[in-house]
Amino acid sequence: MDALDLNESQAADHLPQREGFASCNPGMMHACGHDGHTTIGLGLASVLMAMKDQLSGTIKLIFQPAEEGVRGAKAMVTAGVVDDVDLFTAIHLGTGVPAGELVCGSDSFLATTKLDVNFTGVGAHAGGRPEEGRNALLAAAQATLALHGLTQHSGGVARVNVGVLQAGTGRNVVPDCALLKVETRGITNQVNDDIYQQALRVIAGAAAMYGVEHQVQLMGAARSSTPTQPWVDFIHQQADALGIFDSVVDRKAQAAGSEDATYMMERVKQHGGQASYAIFGCDLAAGHHNAKFDFDEQLMPVAITLLATLALNQAQFGGGR
Repeated sequence: MDALDLNESQAADHLPQREGFASCNPGMMHACGHDGHTTIGLGLASVLMAMKDQLSGTIKLIFQPAEEGVRGAKAMVTAGVVDDVDLFTAIHLGTGVPAGELVCGSDSFLATTKLDVNFTGVGAHAGGRPEEGRNALLAAAQATLALHGLTQHSGGVARVNVGVLQAGTGRNVVPDCALLKVETRGITNQVNDDIYQQALRVIAGAAAMYGVEHQVQLMGAARSSTPTQPWVDFIHQQADALGIFDSVVDRKAQAAGSEDATYMMERVKQHGGQASYAIFGCDLAAGHHNAKFDFDEQLMPVAITLLATLALNQAQFGGGR
Protein backbone atom coordinates (compact mmCIF):
# COMPACT_ATOMS: atom_id res chain seq x y z
CA MET A 1 0.00 0.00 0.00
CA ASP A 2 2.78 2.44 0.91
CA ALA A 3 6.35 1.27 0.35
CA LEU A 4 9.63 3.12 0.83
CA ASP A 5 12.56 3.69 -1.52
CA LEU A 6 14.70 0.94 -0.04
CA ASN A 7 16.18 -2.35 -1.13
CA GLU A 8 14.99 -4.93 1.40
CA SER A 9 17.72 -6.89 3.17
CA GLN A 10 18.60 -10.25 1.67
CA ALA A 11 20.47 -11.40 4.77
CA ALA A 12 19.71 -14.89 6.05
CA ASP A 13 18.71 -13.53 9.47
CA HIS A 14 16.01 -11.30 7.96
CA LEU A 15 12.75 -13.18 8.54
CA PRO A 16 10.85 -11.95 5.44
CA GLN A 17 13.79 -13.02 3.27
CA ARG A 18 14.11 -16.39 5.00
CA GLU A 19 10.38 -17.12 4.85
CA GLY A 20 9.88 -15.91 1.29
CA PHE A 21 7.75 -12.79 1.74
CA ALA A 22 10.38 -10.09 1.26
CA SER A 23 9.80 -7.45 -1.41
CA CYS A 24 10.14 -8.70 -4.97
CA ASN A 25 10.54 -5.16 -6.34
CA PRO A 26 14.02 -3.57 -6.33
CA GLY A 27 14.09 -0.22 -4.55
CA MET A 28 10.69 -0.76 -2.92
CA MET A 29 10.13 -2.14 0.56
CA HIS A 30 7.55 -2.09 3.32
CA ALA A 31 9.88 -0.65 5.94
CA CYS A 32 7.44 1.18 8.21
CA GLY A 33 4.51 -1.14 8.90
CA HIS A 34 1.87 0.06 6.46
CA ASP A 35 1.48 -3.47 5.10
CA GLY A 36 0.60 -4.44 8.67
CA HIS A 37 -1.89 -1.60 8.95
CA THR A 38 -3.57 -2.74 5.75
CA THR A 39 -3.75 -6.30 7.08
CA ILE A 40 -5.25 -5.04 10.34
CA GLY A 41 -7.84 -3.12 8.33
CA LEU A 42 -8.78 -6.18 6.29
CA GLY A 43 -8.96 -8.31 9.43
CA LEU A 44 -11.17 -5.70 11.06
CA ALA A 45 -13.47 -5.67 8.02
CA SER A 46 -13.88 -9.44 8.33
CA VAL A 47 -14.66 -9.24 12.05
CA LEU A 48 -17.14 -6.39 11.59
CA MET A 49 -19.01 -8.30 8.91
CA ALA A 50 -19.25 -11.28 11.26
CA MET A 51 -20.76 -9.08 13.99
CA LYS A 52 -22.73 -6.69 11.79
CA ASP A 53 -26.04 -7.46 13.52
CA GLN A 54 -24.57 -6.07 16.76
CA LEU A 55 -23.39 -2.80 15.23
CA SER A 56 -25.16 0.55 15.11
CA GLY A 57 -24.48 3.51 12.88
CA THR A 58 -22.06 3.49 9.98
CA ILE A 59 -18.52 2.14 10.30
CA LYS A 60 -16.06 3.49 7.74
CA LEU A 61 -12.66 1.86 7.14
CA ILE A 62 -10.13 4.22 5.55
CA PHE A 63 -7.01 2.77 3.91
CA GLN A 64 -4.70 5.78 3.77
CA PRO A 65 -2.39 5.91 0.72
CA ALA A 66 0.96 7.66 0.36
CA GLU A 67 1.62 8.42 4.02
CA GLU A 68 5.31 8.24 3.16
CA GLY A 69 5.93 11.69 1.77
CA VAL A 70 2.69 12.86 3.45
CA ARG A 71 0.77 13.06 0.18
CA GLY A 72 -2.32 10.89 0.61
CA ALA A 73 -4.51 12.10 3.47
CA LYS A 74 -4.94 15.68 2.28
CA ALA A 75 -6.36 14.50 -1.05
CA MET A 76 -8.77 12.17 0.76
CA VAL A 77 -9.86 15.00 3.06
CA THR A 78 -10.40 17.28 0.06
CA ALA A 79 -12.57 14.54 -1.46
CA GLY A 80 -14.78 14.61 1.65
CA VAL A 81 -13.90 11.16 2.96
CA VAL A 82 -14.19 12.15 6.63
CA ASP A 83 -16.78 14.93 6.40
CA ASP A 84 -19.48 12.63 7.84
CA VAL A 85 -17.28 11.07 10.54
CA ASP A 86 -18.15 11.63 14.22
CA LEU A 87 -15.48 9.41 15.82
CA PHE A 88 -12.11 8.92 14.14
CA THR A 89 -9.17 6.71 15.14
CA ALA A 90 -5.94 6.48 13.17
CA ILE A 91 -3.41 3.78 14.05
CA HIS A 92 0.28 2.94 13.71
CA LEU A 93 2.38 0.07 14.97
CA GLY A 94 5.83 0.29 16.52
CA THR A 95 7.33 3.81 16.50
CA GLY A 96 9.46 3.00 19.54
CA VAL A 97 6.55 2.09 21.81
CA PRO A 98 7.40 -1.12 23.71
CA ALA A 99 5.60 -4.37 23.01
CA GLY A 100 2.37 -4.76 24.95
CA GLU A 101 1.78 -1.03 25.36
CA LEU A 102 -1.05 0.99 23.82
CA VAL A 103 -0.80 4.75 23.36
CA CYS A 104 -4.39 5.98 23.09
CA GLY A 105 -3.73 9.51 21.81
CA SER A 106 -0.32 10.22 20.34
CA ASP A 107 0.32 13.94 19.85
CA SER A 108 4.04 13.91 19.07
CA PHE A 109 3.76 14.36 15.30
CA LEU A 110 5.53 17.35 13.80
CA ALA A 111 4.00 19.55 11.13
CA THR A 112 6.05 19.17 7.94
CA THR A 113 6.51 20.43 4.39
CA LYS A 114 8.27 18.46 1.65
CA LEU A 115 9.69 20.28 -1.36
CA ASP A 116 11.83 19.63 -4.42
CA VAL A 117 14.07 22.44 -5.67
CA ASN A 118 15.44 22.52 -9.23
CA PHE A 119 18.33 24.89 -9.94
CA THR A 120 18.98 25.71 -13.60
CA GLY A 121 22.27 27.34 -14.60
CA VAL A 122 24.43 27.48 -17.70
CA GLY A 123 26.83 24.73 -18.69
CA ALA A 124 30.35 25.54 -19.85
CA HIS A 125 33.75 23.94 -20.39
CA ALA A 126 35.27 23.73 -16.91
CA GLY A 127 38.81 24.30 -18.19
CA GLY A 128 38.38 26.40 -21.31
CA ARG A 129 35.67 28.92 -20.45
CA PRO A 130 34.41 28.41 -16.86
CA GLU A 131 33.47 32.10 -16.59
CA GLU A 132 30.69 31.50 -19.12
CA GLY A 133 29.03 28.99 -16.85
CA ARG A 134 26.50 29.45 -14.07
CA ASN A 135 27.09 26.69 -11.55
CA ALA A 136 23.85 25.09 -10.38
CA LEU A 137 25.72 22.59 -8.21
CA LEU A 138 27.35 25.35 -6.16
CA ALA A 139 23.99 27.05 -5.69
CA ALA A 140 22.49 23.77 -4.46
CA ALA A 141 25.46 23.13 -2.17
CA GLN A 142 25.28 26.66 -0.73
CA ALA A 143 21.55 26.23 -0.13
CA THR A 144 22.13 22.87 1.56
CA LEU A 145 24.61 24.27 4.06
CA ALA A 146 22.45 27.31 4.80
CA LEU A 147 19.24 25.29 5.16
CA HIS A 148 20.75 23.16 7.89
CA GLY A 149 21.30 26.28 9.97
CA LEU A 150 17.59 27.13 10.19
CA THR A 151 16.56 24.89 13.09
CA GLN A 152 16.48 27.51 15.87
CA HIS A 153 12.99 28.72 16.84
CA SER A 154 11.67 30.07 20.13
CA GLY A 155 8.35 28.34 19.46
CA GLY A 156 9.86 24.89 19.96
CA VAL A 157 11.39 22.00 18.09
CA ALA A 158 12.20 22.52 14.40
CA ARG A 159 13.89 20.37 11.79
CA VAL A 160 15.37 20.84 8.32
CA ASN A 161 16.84 18.08 6.19
CA VAL A 162 18.23 17.95 2.67
CA GLY A 163 17.96 14.26 1.87
CA VAL A 164 19.03 14.34 -1.78
CA LEU A 165 21.40 16.51 -3.83
CA GLN A 166 21.82 15.50 -7.46
CA ALA A 167 23.77 17.69 -9.85
CA GLY A 168 25.90 17.93 -12.94
CA THR A 169 26.58 15.79 -15.96
CA GLY A 170 30.36 15.39 -16.21
CA ARG A 171 33.69 15.95 -14.51
CA ASN A 172 34.79 18.71 -16.88
CA VAL A 173 31.46 20.49 -17.27
CA VAL A 174 30.24 23.42 -15.17
CA PRO A 175 26.98 21.93 -13.83
CA ASP A 176 23.89 23.49 -15.36
CA CYS A 177 21.36 21.55 -13.27
CA ALA A 178 20.87 20.48 -9.67
CA LEU A 179 18.06 18.96 -7.62
CA LEU A 180 17.48 19.20 -3.88
CA LYS A 181 14.90 17.14 -1.99
CA VAL A 182 14.17 19.03 1.22
CA GLU A 183 11.87 18.80 4.22
CA THR A 184 11.05 21.18 7.07
CA ARG A 185 9.35 20.21 10.33
CA GLY A 186 8.03 22.01 13.38
CA ILE A 187 6.42 21.19 16.71
CA THR A 188 3.47 23.38 15.69
CA ASN A 189 2.04 24.45 12.37
CA GLN A 190 3.34 27.98 12.99
CA VAL A 191 6.90 26.83 13.70
CA ASN A 192 6.96 24.72 10.55
CA ASP A 193 5.48 27.52 8.46
CA ASP A 194 8.12 29.94 9.75
CA ILE A 195 10.97 27.53 8.98
CA TYR A 196 9.52 26.79 5.54
CA GLN A 197 9.34 30.49 4.65
CA GLN A 198 12.94 30.95 5.82
CA ALA A 199 13.94 27.97 3.69
CA LEU A 200 12.39 29.56 0.62
CA ARG A 201 14.41 32.73 1.23
CA VAL A 202 17.64 30.76 1.67
CA ILE A 203 17.03 28.87 -1.57
CA ALA A 204 16.29 32.06 -3.50
CA GLY A 205 19.40 33.70 -2.04
CA ALA A 206 21.65 30.80 -3.02
CA ALA A 207 20.28 30.88 -6.56
CA ALA A 208 20.88 34.63 -6.82
CA MET A 209 24.42 34.26 -5.45
CA TYR A 210 25.40 32.05 -8.37
CA GLY A 211 23.21 33.63 -11.03
CA VAL A 212 21.01 30.60 -11.61
CA GLU A 213 17.26 30.11 -11.84
CA HIS A 214 15.35 28.00 -9.34
CA GLN A 215 11.94 26.38 -9.13
CA VAL A 216 10.29 25.03 -5.96
CA GLN A 217 7.72 22.24 -6.17
CA LEU A 218 5.65 21.31 -3.14
CA MET A 219 5.70 17.51 -2.80
CA GLY A 220 3.75 16.91 0.41
CA ALA A 221 2.72 18.36 3.75
CA ALA A 222 1.20 17.47 7.09
CA ARG A 223 -0.06 19.48 10.02
CA SER A 224 0.21 18.94 13.75
CA SER A 225 -2.91 17.81 15.58
CA THR A 226 -3.90 17.16 19.20
CA PRO A 227 -6.29 14.26 19.92
CA THR A 228 -9.60 15.11 21.59
CA GLN A 229 -9.39 14.03 25.22
CA PRO A 230 -12.92 12.55 25.60
CA TRP A 231 -12.27 10.06 22.78
CA VAL A 232 -8.79 9.30 24.14
CA ASP A 233 -10.40 8.57 27.51
CA PHE A 234 -12.94 6.23 25.88
CA ILE A 235 -10.22 4.32 24.02
CA HIS A 236 -8.29 4.04 27.29
CA GLN A 237 -11.36 2.73 29.12
CA GLN A 238 -12.15 0.14 26.44
CA ALA A 239 -8.53 -1.04 26.26
CA ASP A 240 -8.33 -1.44 30.04
CA ALA A 241 -11.54 -3.48 30.05
CA LEU A 242 -10.15 -5.89 27.45
CA GLY A 243 -7.15 -6.74 29.61
CA ILE A 244 -4.96 -7.60 26.60
CA PHE A 245 -2.35 -4.86 27.03
CA ASP A 246 0.54 -4.77 29.49
CA SER A 247 0.08 -1.03 29.84
CA VAL A 248 -2.30 1.60 28.49
CA VAL A 249 -1.29 5.27 28.41
CA ASP A 250 -2.88 8.39 26.98
CA ARG A 251 0.31 9.88 25.54
CA LYS A 252 3.99 9.08 25.41
CA ALA A 253 7.09 11.11 24.63
CA GLN A 254 8.67 9.51 21.58
CA ALA A 255 10.72 10.22 18.49
CA ALA A 256 9.15 13.06 16.55
CA GLY A 257 8.12 12.08 13.05
CA SER A 258 5.27 13.38 10.94
CA GLU A 259 1.97 11.89 9.80
CA ASP A 260 -0.61 13.23 7.39
CA ALA A 261 -3.54 11.46 9.06
CA THR A 262 -3.47 14.67 11.09
CA TYR A 263 -5.33 16.26 8.16
CA MET A 264 -8.16 13.79 8.76
CA MET A 265 -8.08 14.41 12.50
CA GLU A 266 -8.30 18.16 12.02
CA ARG A 267 -11.20 17.93 9.55
CA VAL A 268 -13.18 15.67 11.89
CA LYS A 269 -12.56 18.08 14.76
CA GLN A 270 -13.55 21.07 12.61
CA HIS A 271 -16.89 19.39 11.97
CA GLY A 272 -17.45 18.85 15.69
CA GLY A 273 -16.28 15.24 15.89
CA GLN A 274 -13.75 13.42 18.06
CA ALA A 275 -10.38 12.18 16.79
CA SER A 276 -7.35 10.37 18.09
CA TYR A 277 -4.22 8.52 16.96
CA ALA A 278 -3.49 5.18 18.63
CA ILE A 279 -0.11 3.46 18.57
CA PHE A 280 0.28 -0.26 19.18
CA GLY A 281 3.70 -1.03 20.63
CA CYS A 282 5.47 -4.12 19.32
CA ASP A 283 8.88 -5.71 18.90
CA LEU A 284 10.71 -4.67 15.73
CA ALA A 285 13.59 -6.46 14.01
CA ALA A 286 15.06 -3.04 13.12
CA GLY A 287 13.96 0.57 13.24
CA HIS A 288 11.43 2.08 10.85
CA HIS A 289 12.80 2.91 7.37
CA ASN A 290 15.56 0.31 7.79
CA ALA A 291 16.34 -2.41 5.23
CA LYS A 292 15.84 -5.06 7.96
CA PHE A 293 12.55 -3.69 9.29
CA ASP A 294 10.03 -6.31 10.34
CA PHE A 295 7.38 -6.35 13.08
CA ASP A 296 5.96 -9.01 15.39
CA GLU A 297 2.79 -10.16 13.67
CA GLN A 298 1.21 -11.22 16.98
CA LEU A 299 0.29 -7.56 17.31
CA MET A 300 -2.27 -7.69 14.49
CA PRO A 301 -5.06 -9.68 16.21
CA VAL A 302 -4.59 -7.50 19.31
CA ALA A 303 -5.11 -4.35 17.24
CA ILE A 304 -8.12 -5.87 15.48
CA THR A 305 -9.66 -6.78 18.85
CA LEU A 306 -9.42 -3.23 20.20
CA LEU A 307 -10.68 -1.58 17.00
CA ALA A 308 -13.61 -4.00 16.76
CA THR A 309 -14.43 -3.29 20.41
CA LEU A 310 -14.47 0.45 19.73
CA ALA A 311 -16.81 -0.11 16.79
CA LEU A 312 -19.08 -2.36 18.84
CA ASN A 313 -19.25 -0.08 21.86
CA GLN A 314 -19.10 3.36 20.25
CA ALA A 315 -22.76 3.97 21.09
CA GLN A 316 -21.69 4.08 24.75
CA PHE A 317 -19.49 7.10 24.09
CA GLY A 318 -21.01 10.19 25.62
CA GLY A 319 -18.60 12.87 24.46
CA GLY A 320 -19.45 13.17 20.77
CA ARG A 321 -21.44 15.82 18.93
